[in-house]
Amino acid sequence: MTKKDLFFLFFPLLFVITSTALFAQNISEGIIGTWLINEELSDDTDDMVGEAIEAGGGRDSRGFFNRKEDFYRGGPPEHELYDRISYDDVLNIKYMEPEFLFGYEDEYSRVFHTDGRRRRTAANDFYSEGGQDWSSANWEGGALIVEARPRDGGFTIETYTLEANGSRLRVEMLIQPDSFNVPINLVRVFDRMKDQD
Repeated sequence: MTKKDLFFLFFPLLFVITSTALFAQNISEGIIGTWLINEELSDDTDDMVGEAIEAGGGRDSRGFFNRKEDFYRGGPPEHELYDRISYDDVLNIKYMEPEFLFGYEDEYSRVFHTDGRRRRTAANDFYSEGGQDWSSANWEGGALIVEARPRDGGFTIETYTLEANGSRLRVEMLIQPDSFNVPINLVRVFDRMKDQD
């Protein structure tokens, strides 16, 4: 094989690797900031929870005239992560590779990593530590994929992507509380908040 053949063989591969790394770097920098919910572009969380309850054979307990906002929010402490990701209106994201800090309302926060570290647990850790929410993340193309294990034993898969030249954050969620027969599928869209100097 000649040098010219090697060049034409490896140059496209080098280009793909470099552009993928740059794109991941751009999204990791672009996702940082404070985000405010865009209710017009987001699913109504209560409607999606109600759909999942009915799909699992239950009954949406809101009724026709009982449409109180955030009706399904609350419950046992082990459901707090579900409530935060699906109801809070403000999301503050900080990132210092490989660590993310997601800040929610009422000073609730999640720390997780993109370097592949795993949780180490023993059989009785849940009881001795009071149970903890656990999240990990990885980059897939132009998306941040976050997998979480809330304290109730369920799971979430959250996909974060940037839209509108980085001024909008789209979050697609599959939320599976342990007590639900069918997962909740939810899309939330956030607008970037301007710096408040």
